[in-house]
Amino acid sequence: MSEPIQPYSLKAPGFYGLNLSDSPVDLSPNFALEANNCVIDKAGRVAARKGWVKANTTNADLSTSNVSCIGELIQNDGTATTVCTGGAYLFKLAAGALTTLTYGGGGVAPTISASNWQFCFLNGIAMFWQRGYDPLIYDPAVSTTTFRRLNEKTGTAGTVYQCNVALAAYGRVWAADTSTDKSTVVFSDLLAPHKWTGGTAGSLDLRNIWPSGGDEITALAAHNNRLFIFGRRQILIYTGADTPSTMELSDSIVGIGCIARDSVQNIGEDVWFLSDTGVRSLMRTIQEQSAPIRKISKNVHDALQVDVSSETLANVKSGYSQVNAIYLLTIPTSMKTYCFDTRYALEDGSARTTIWTGTTPKAFYETKGRLFYTGRAGYIGTYSGYLDDTATYRMTYYTSWIDFGNPIQTSILKRILLTTIGGSAQTITIKWAYDFLASYFSGQVTTPTTTSAAQFNVSQYNTSTAQYASGSTVNVLSLPGSSSGRVLQFGFETAINGSEFSVQRIDIYSKDGRL
Repeated sequence: MSEPIQPYSLKAPGFYGLNLSDSPVDLSPNFALEANNCVIDKAGRVAARKGWVKANTTNADLSTSNVSCIGELIQNDGTATTVCTGGAYLFKLAAGALTTLTYGGGGVAPTISASNWQFCFLNGIAMFWQRGYDPLIYDPAVSTTTFRRLNEKTGTAGTVYQCNVALAAYGRVWAADTSTDKSTVVFSDLLAPHKWTGGTAGSLDLRNIWPSGGDEITALAAHNNRLFIFGRRQILIYTGADTPSTMELSDSIVGIGCIARDSVQNIGEDVWFLSDTGVRSLMRTIQEQSAPIRKISKNVHDALQVDVSSETLANVKSGYSQVNAIYLLTIPTSMKTYCFDTRYALEDGSARTTIWTGTTPKAFYETKGRLFYTGRAGYIGTYSGYLDDTATYRMTYYTSWIDFGNPIQTSILKRILLTTIGGSAQTITIKWAYDFLASYFSGQVTTPTTTSAAQFNVSQYNTSTAQYASGSTVNVLSLPGSSSGRVLQFGFETAINGSEFSVQRIDIYSKDGRL
């Protein structure tokens, strides 16, 4: 008697994101072993990431240098201006053009040979900070075409230090990490980023405060009336930071610190950062000091550690997009960007993770107008569309190993159905392999060319298509299977070429073979 065909359905495949840390033998089928150039969309589907489009025309001063720092100045009247750095210059973005800001301080223009600035703004003034350089400001109340040193602003008081770390919070600027002092936080007077003595300005010497010996300040963050001072191996938490004269050290964390200044991002009600052991949640770390510590990057821990170990930490950049619900961490040397979903945490507290390849932004910033900007060679890029500028990019996804519920039973693969959303004339290479061997069988299917008219077509062994008024096209793509094994891995690869694309469901039909 012929064996019946057994269906196996994987709904919302890859819903848990990548898992490169646990044994592939016992992984849930909701994990992926490869998910490149993907995101987990708001419906829980594996979907192609967006690409980027140029936000500006070419600028001769920037040329092909990378845009390395992006910020948005919100003036006191609500006017928003995007500013950025690249090469040896400062720029502002307006009407699709980058305008070079010229030096207008009245003295000798600074010589800039490095571009590792950190941006902050306060009271209508944009500021850029970098170790070994006087802080630079763009103050449109004085000039909309020039920049100056912060210490050249009228009314400057005290020494303006050449700090590498700066934060605008609670009505003042906090700064730290000079070439000669990595244990002191200085703070400006209230609403006066150019006044560093008198009033409520002051400093905080941490040499006798670090709970576990000496450390060096690497980053600052603010959340819920608290000031967080990150060392490489420790974190200090001060409460009452809105009044520095009475703020108190309320807590400290030993053994965990921040290793990359630009990895720190405020994520809604939390702060995420890169530590020696991966990406961590600051709020969760505080809550769980006496319990096993959980990491945001747990499921890609080993891969991330390898990539970070070969990187210059000053080149590690991160960005948070509230609109897209993603935290991005770029490791330029490895040409990878780790994408952590911020919508939902997995049961162990880790984030659903994918990896982007072929794109390594050098800066990130989300504007109040909900545009997510990235730093590119010669351009600010807007995270939008489904091309990297004008180039296609390859999306790949591979499941964990699936045993159909009976690991000792050989299964004969008869047919694969792939339900996708989006894509027009999109060629998809479907691959499958057996028994933990990287010997893949493959075949190709193509989505129909979409039209503006609603349609529904059915073919028993090819595709069925439904397009609705929303413009999203649902395709059911069919491919005959081949060969057999006890466990199966399934994957697909496709070039993203201007259209959104996601996978809703995978249906696998098999027959039982020998035991």
